[in-house]
Amino acid sequence: MLEVRGISVSYGQHRALEDVSARVKPGEIVVILGANGAGKSTLLKAISGICEGKVSGSVTLDGQELTGRPPHQIVEAGVALVPEGRGIFGDLTVQENLTLGAFPDRARDDQRANLDRVFTLFPKLAERRRQVARTMSGGEQQMVAIGRAMMSSPQILTLDEPSLGLSPLLCKELFRNLTSVRDLGLGVLLVEQNAKQSLAIADRGYLLENAHIVHEDTAAKLARDPAVQAAYLGAGAAAAPKNPEQAPQTSPDNAPAALAASALQRVELRPRPQPRQSADSLAGASIADLVARANQSAKTHVPSKPATTSAPSPHASTEDHGDRLRNALAAIERTAAAACAPERFSGPKTLERHRPEPIRDKLNRRWAGGDKPDRDAAE
Repeated sequence: MLEVRGISVSYGQHRALEDVSARVKPGEIVVILGANGAGKSTLLKAISGICEGKVSGSVTLDGQELTGRPPHQIVEAGVALVPEGRGIFGDLTVQENLTLGAFPDRARDDQRANLDRVFTLFPKLAERRRQVARTMSGGEQQMVAIGRAMMSSPQILTLDEPSLGLSPLLCKELFRNLTSVRDLGLGVLLVEQNAKQSLAIADRGYLLENAHIVHEDTAAKLARDPAVQAAYLGAGAAAAPKNPEQAPQTSPDNAPAALAASALQRVELRPRPQPRQSADSLAGASIADLVARANQSAKTHVPSKPATTSAPSPHASTEDHGDRLRNALAAIERTAAAACAPERFSGPKTLERHRPEPIRDKLNRRWAGGDKPDRDAAE
């Protein structure tokens, strides 16, 4: 059994983990839930001996102390890590990646049996044992990473975000394979943000918040916990009553009834949609009646014209219209003539007075006045 007691990790002044304790038994899946930055990956690195921060506390496997030992000795003791991002060798084939996992002394004698076990667990890897790993899909590469860790004959298998980047269909296949790993008798410590599927296959779980373990329970109870549902499963938290004295007292016997009552209260508090109202109902009467009233009101309020002593001539309106038309045409003609004049003028001057005088007329007028210019020069 893997036991973690009082593990604390600090990176300089930053405290990543604070007095964390957990345990994993053979043949069970334990999931650690928490938000990004809560310290989940740091916990797995501290267990595997690859944490770059300052680690204090105790990690034991079957009573054997692992804290402070180099990573290869921890793998030799029986703890294997599947890191986030898989970490496989992309240029090597599937079988070469798996063979590298059998490097520890404890696994070399059982290499053939472990390889058969991996191929039985992941039949796709047996079909593609000679395929280059980087040409495989993300789900198949994750199978290679898990198979490589299993080749070291571990007692405890730790996985850091194994479903990261996988499609929903591949996620289901991955978690189904993890249950098969548990059935082989291995203990599985799983760090996962897919809380719904991880709790569905897990036996127990821990909630890690702000570098502390805040809750521990069975996976079934955690899945039914309203706080876990609100934080990790996407369910809305129940609204707290405004008056604390009005908060219902719940017990294990009346818990289902209290949850149903709170759900019914949340439904009743929602605003009900108002039915649409027609224009007739908004106005208080039909549109046709309103139009009729408006016409009647217009007829009764028409202003009366002053009475005349003599009846108007039947041709008066026609004559007035003709006069206005002639006046308008005359104004247009005057404006056009003024625009075409070579010299702009103001006042009531005629266009004839401002035409340029011909040179011959000007000379004749000067001769008549006694001025005798040279006629040949004028010609």
